[in-house]
Amino acid sequence: MNPTVVAIIPARSGSKSIRDKNLSSLGGYPLLAYSVIVARLSKRIDRVLLSTDSEKYAELGKRYGAEAPFLRPAEFSTDQSTDREFMVHAMEWIRDHEGSLPELWVHLRPTTPLRDPAHLDQAVAMLEHRSEATALRSAHPSPESPFKWFRRNEHGYLTALATDDTNLDRFNLPRQAYPTVFVPDGYVDVVRSSFVLNSRLLHGDRVLGYESPRCTEVDSAEELELLDFQLNKYGSLLLDHLKLHFKN
Repeated sequence: MNPTVVAIIPARSGSKSIRDKNLSSLGGYPLLAYSVIVARLSKRIDRVLLSTDSEKYAELGKRYGAEAPFLRPAEFSTDQSTDREFMVHAMEWIRDHEGSLPELWVHLRPTTPLRDPAHLDQAVAMLEHRSEATALRSAHPSPESPFKWFRRNEHGYLTALATDDTNLDRFNLPRQAYPTVFVPDGYVDVVRSSFVLNSRLLHGDRVLGYESPRCTEVDSAEELELLDFQLNKYGSLLLDHLKLHFKN
């Protein structure tokens, strides 16, 4: 029997870039709803928890099928709060109030709304099969190689990014000549509660890399507009599910 797997969706109410960013409308539904639904459609995720400091967000999350058994304390809901803080709070609350603690926690940020549940299942399975790994993080291949990037020295000359080499002809090789570089994204992260609660870290030093599709993350109004364009052009099984089961 597979162990219980929990999805945790962080959704604090404060946002500087877009007011109530996690409630921003995409296709007529709040961003928050997409992360709840993709977790519910996953075959490997058993519970969906919402970590929020807002009663309003909690009620909205429950409408779409998430549990919100607690509110996140204000000290873990500031601009400076770390992911580890809300994760530890949630894990300790579940342990202390339910008497047991699931090992695998799938971190789904509402600001990355368009996902395929199959990728969540694959990520969970990857970490399960690698017991020595401390966590898993998703990333997509960079469209440009930073090995071809430059910085500028004190004389105004362009130099290599990691050295003082000013012979830029060395960096005119085709992109394929350089190692593939991955850009971390918010598609799916998976952590182990045993590691998080017994260390001062969230991911650790043996982090598996899950190659995710390129995804758009919402940090500005322009990115929200881009997501809306992508949704209209390509559609989404998550939006299809929302339209079928929830009136907006």
